[in-house]
Amino acid sequence: MYNEEMKESMKKVAAHREANAVLEPRRMTADEKDKLLATYHPDYKQSEFTTLSIGPNKGEKVPLELAALLQAHSRIKNKKINLDKVDYDVDVLIIGGGGAGASAAIEADNNGASTMIVTKLRIGDANTMMAEGGIQAADKPNDSPAQHYIDAFGGGHFAAKPELLYKLVNDAPEAIQWLNNLGVEFDKEPDGTMITTHGGGTSRKRMHAAKDYSGAEIMRTLRDEVQNRQIPIVDFTSAIELIKDEDGKIAGAVLMNMETEEILIAKAKTVIIATGGAGRLHYQGFPTSNHYGATADGLVLGYRAGAKLLYADTLQYHPTGAAYPEQIFGALVTEKVRSLGAKLINVDGEAFMHPLETRDVSAASIIRECSTNGKGVHTDDGVGVWLDTPMIELKNGEGTIEKRIPAMMRMFAKYGIDIRKEPILVYPTLHYQNGGLDISANGMTGVENLYVAGEAVGGIHGRNRLMGNSLLDIIVFGRNAGKNASEKAKDVELKNLTLSHVESFEQEIENAGIKTDKVSPQLLPDYVRKVNE
Repeated sequence: MYNEEMKESMKKVAAHREANAVLEPRRMTADEKDKLLATYHPDYKQSEFTTLSIGPNKGEKVPLELAALLQAHSRIKNKKINLDKVDYDVDVLIIGGGGAGASAAIEADNNGASTMIVTKLRIGDANTMMAEGGIQAADKPNDSPAQHYIDAFGGGHFAAKPELLYKLVNDAPEAIQWLNNLGVEFDKEPDGTMITTHGGGTSRKRMHAAKDYSGAEIMRTLRDEVQNRQIPIVDFTSAIELIKDEDGKIAGAVLMNMETEEILIAKAKTVIIATGGAGRLHYQGFPTSNHYGATADGLVLGYRAGAKLLYADTLQYHPTGAAYPEQIFGALVTEKVRSLGAKLINVDGEAFMHPLETRDVSAASIIRECSTNGKGVHTDDGVGVWLDTPMIELKNGEGTIEKRIPAMMRMFAKYGIDIRKEPILVYPTLHYQNGGLDISANGMTGVENLYVAGEAVGGIHGRNRLMGNSLLDIIVFGRNAGKNASEKAKDVELKNLTLSHVESFEQEIENAGIKTDKVSPQLLPDYVRKVNE
């Protein structure tokens, strides 16, 4: 199963395990982190970015793959779209069926708005379902939202929009209670006290979890609540363009059935984009931990309608994606593994970094170890470093892994690897879209009636996100968008519907001399093309 280099390296890991368990590598200084990131983090690889030629962010840098979609032709180009034939007419249209979309739908419904979710896969087919480690909230006596703010602001390189981060941390404790009351089965002590742990970059134990099924448990609960309320869900249907009215306000969306390609028109007084991330674009050729539909659709829709992007040049590469076996290459190995005590170990059995540095620093450290330092472990298909999982039970007692991270144990057990006895091999995987559409604290973009929630938002986390703050932001900003969009809808009076902004964007493409055969949004990853190439 393992090649000779891997076997020899595993012996060194085992030999050094007891010493490494008590060894605590020092944290890097700010200057050391900056130098490390500039040298090794993918966001700093200038050849992988280009400057936008058109649109609200003209002149700004974005990844090559995203630029190709932002500056592509509309899927409705040269199609006759009849806006007079309205198939759905609602107060609030939510595009996306993950945690942010479901949270928004529940709150919009609470506010008496007629609400509909449209999703290109099924409700729950989202990155929310795949999140494992937990959700942050400063709700313990030795913690505070102010401390949470300081941790997240520093971890994001002091680039977060203050009003968004302020809302995130201050609404966090109530968000946990909201989920708890809906029925999320958080880990608790026998007396009902919620169990909390550290995450990378946190100064307090504020990570609430449901073992290592946290996102799945949260999504299960939200999905059940949406369905119990009988909120309409149109699945296997994509939003392929936003609709405006004659005054330039967002007024709905053009939809396309994913199986029949039938075009449908949804009219809405407000629209919430909750389409999630971009991992399936495989920036710079990285594997991804993302679900199948994560192709940056919301960014494209919003951008073409005139909404600005913020920090679209920064992505999060989770430091611990599975690097072996190849069947699960890129699959997420939750940061909770490190918060429970496992450390990152190189080919020589050395703990080469503090286990709870922020994600960007950790990812860059692993890339450095595997490249310049030559201390990576080579498989037949790639390279990685060890995450010494047996260290967890050495430090916390037998049974800890099965109790606290059973999903990890089962994922590797399928391939004959017992993580209680053997370390696992990891390498950074494309995980999170730090940037996205720019919103104000009420969730609305600069385009009237267009709201955004979840991973499609830019600015909440700055240029790097801490563990547990994404499950938090889908709840806080999903609920926020649902409340505010439904309230706004009460006073909206729409004029005649139009797609003139799409025509204007096509003219911009022509005027800029952009030659492309791409259409967007992409909707699904194009693996057939990649294989043929």
